[in-house]
Amino acid sequence: MGSKSDGMQQVKVERVFIGAGCNRIVNNVSWGACDLVAFGSQNAVAILCPKIAQILTTLPGHKASVNCTYWLPNAKFAYKAVEMERHYLLSGDADGVIILWEYTILDKKWRHVLQVPQPHIKGVTCICGIMMSQKDAVFASTSSDGTVNVWELVFPCTSEGDCKLSCVETLSIGSKSMVALSLAELPGNSGHLALAMGGLDNKIHLYCGQRTGKFVPACQLKGHTDWIRSLDFSLPILGIGETFILLVTSSQDKGIRIWKIAFHDSLDTKKEEISLASYIKGPVFVAGSNSYQVSMESLLIGHDDWVYSVEWQPPSIINGNECYQPQSLLSASMDKTMMIWKPEKTTGIWINVVTVGELSHCALGFYGGHWSPKADSILAHGYGGSFHLWKDVGVASDDWKPQKVPSGHFAAVSDIAWARQGEYILSGSHDQTSRIYAPWPKNSCLENEDNWHEIARPQVHGHDINCVTIIQGKGNHRFVSGAEEKVARVFEAPLSFLRTLRHATSGDSSLLDDLQAEVQILGANMSALGLSQKPIYSQVSPETTNRSNTDGLDTLETVPEAVPVEFTEPPIEEQLAWNTLWPESHKLYGHGNELYSLCCDHSGKLVASSCKAQSASVAEVWLWQVGSWKSVGRLHSHSLTVTQMEFSHDDKYLLVVSRDRHFSVFSIKDAGADEINHELMVRQEAHKRIIWACSWNPFGHEFATGSRDKTVKIWAVENASTIKQLMTLPSFKSSVTALSWVGLGRQSNHGFLAVGMESGLIELWSLSCERSDNGNLMVPNATCVVQFDPFLCHASPVNRLTWRHSEKIPDSKVIQLASCGADHCVRVFNIDFL
Repeated sequence: MGSKSDGMQQVKVERVFIGAGCNRIVNNVSWGACDLVAFGSQNAVAILCPKIAQILTTLPGHKASVNCTYWLPNAKFAYKAVEMERHYLLSGDADGVIILWEYTILDKKWRHVLQVPQPHIKGVTCICGIMMSQKDAVFASTSSDGTVNVWELVFPCTSEGDCKLSCVETLSIGSKSMVALSLAELPGNSGHLALAMGGLDNKIHLYCGQRTGKFVPACQLKGHTDWIRSLDFSLPILGIGETFILLVTSSQDKGIRIWKIAFHDSLDTKKEEISLASYIKGPVFVAGSNSYQVSMESLLIGHDDWVYSVEWQPPSIINGNECYQPQSLLSASMDKTMMIWKPEKTTGIWINVVTVGELSHCALGFYGGHWSPKADSILAHGYGGSFHLWKDVGVASDDWKPQKVPSGHFAAVSDIAWARQGEYILSGSHDQTSRIYAPWPKNSCLENEDNWHEIARPQVHGHDINCVTIIQGKGNHRFVSGAEEKVARVFEAPLSFLRTLRHATSGDSSLLDDLQAEVQILGANMSALGLSQKPIYSQVSPETTNRSNTDGLDTLETVPEAVPVEFTEPPIEEQLAWNTLWPESHKLYGHGNELYSLCCDHSGKLVASSCKAQSASVAEVWLWQVGSWKSVGRLHSHSLTVTQMEFSHDDKYLLVVSRDRHFSVFSIKDAGADEINHELMVRQEAHKRIIWACSWNPFGHEFATGSRDKTVKIWAVENASTIKQLMTLPSFKSSVTALSWVGLGRQSNHGFLAVGMESGLIELWSLSCERSDNGNLMVPNATCVVQFDPFLCHASPVNRLTWRHSEKIPDSKVIQLASCGADHCVRVFNIDFL
């Protein structure tokens, strides 16, 4: 390692991986003309690339959960985006705030353009828009505050220009708010716009107006018997002797209705001329000099549950500039299916021509479905925060096959841990699952490097998971998890996972020993209550393990049999949810409240656990012996919840920090015969507020503590009873919630301290803990070497930071840092310090 100043100059941070789930809400996903998908992940806007199945970045800016996103242009208007150098994205959140983002196609950079003024008082529930040209657009937003705002947006002509935004209309809807919107140009080049909205009153409200505003009620369309959930206008369709547009609507009544809006024969709409025939045809309204009639074209029945979204197939471009609106639409429902509907050629009756979905027990259904710009792929997002992608790979006929997509947690990620040799990351979350992410060897020309994917979901639980730790040392892969219960649970890798991991690591020889070990368990099954996971043994006859997922219909009273298999490519959601579980081998009883923190020593002999506490008797730390899983110690020191624990690099000390603003250092000695000698060395008040994080120097007995008081302090163990404070880093702008120390130079005792904050930002500090000639520790040299770009960081508090094991640092001197946060994200960074 060169001098610190040299290292400071060349520290480079790159995003390697982002794992995140989709917020479980309608209208949260939008597929843009640039072939990128935007979705909300807690209060971050995540950008997904379906071609490589990776999340490219997240956009920070919202303070509340993101409810809806909308691309300008989206897939529907891709034909108008051929020459656009910059695309725009709108995102609305639960506080009523709408933000406009700019994406530059050439350099693939993002920019926060503006926050829409006059925000809604309550959460934004839907955003829709229409591209008037490549230079301007009109969009509308609705909220649970009972208002609908219509805006005109003029895009800049140059890269340095600013967008011009003006509110052209504010419509007050009343107590029954609208939850779905759609905009369209009325046929006839009249310059008039139609705004359709639907919501809680079971009616579709049609408004007419111009780009300058003046939207007035045109008519109401009745027919649905429950809340309207989705609306979508088609582009103008050239019929026989007429031009018309179609409006498709879906509802919680499980039905889909198609409405036709066409020119009316006469402007004479006197009451005395209204007949039964005109009543059946539907209402007539006037816009400018034209008269239009709305009639119900078709009623589509096929879904068995609420239909949350309907969307017309994006238009096809003919002869370079003419566009053709296909008579095809996509619907997504809570019955776990998506359907493509088309009119039959001979009768014109709309029929379901394609059905795709999830026939397993692992989801409650789909919140939305979306076409790709070329209409060769369809994407659904579901109740479990998951994405489901199908691609038409057929040549002569439709043949829709599932594709791999990014996945992640759909609630705050509470803890992460690296595998013993850094092969994978284990994460635990309040979405009641633990997941394993690993780099998978590239197998596509579109992939420049090994891409990370979720390869297993070892625990699907009935309680929020607060903490996880991986057992170090030799033997099979094992981990311990603690949830909102008084029991810690031990899991052991089954044979199916070990075989899959061999493919992920390209046949790493170090894994062959594990495979040759006497692992007799092939996988695990979930119990009916979702608490324990029972082993599936490899000797079981294949008749029971080869049971098809699609045999019979799942009900809420049944739990499907897992089919653990060896995966030669990254598994998709349907496989992850049930077939990658790890069996539970032990339960650790002892704590009086819910588990809060776990850690394992470096030799793989001890696990320490703590629980939520408001008294000294409950705030004890339990020590468990790995293997026998006996309790071998109960450490008393704190009066409130122990928030984090960590063993020193040589396992001589256990550092404990707590909500009571104190830290404790215990000496740990192996006394043999299944006994551990432990002694409290020091208990010291360290900060003015809660201590959230701690980390040991991997090369010495120095450690860092981080607190809500926005400070990080460096300490050193001097002797058996003395802890010396070496320094306090300059105050941070936000509470410090996560710390992780990695060693870079043993001789100079030099390393990096990663600092994660409540704001979601991450900083790297260079620390050198050197000794004077007489052996005394000097004040460390501390320098902030890099502040991560906010577009790389979390959008909510960082819950945990952890470095990939330093002995695995390759010759390129690139080390990896993993982080997790309350924004539902797991992130991996490459840190190049040369």
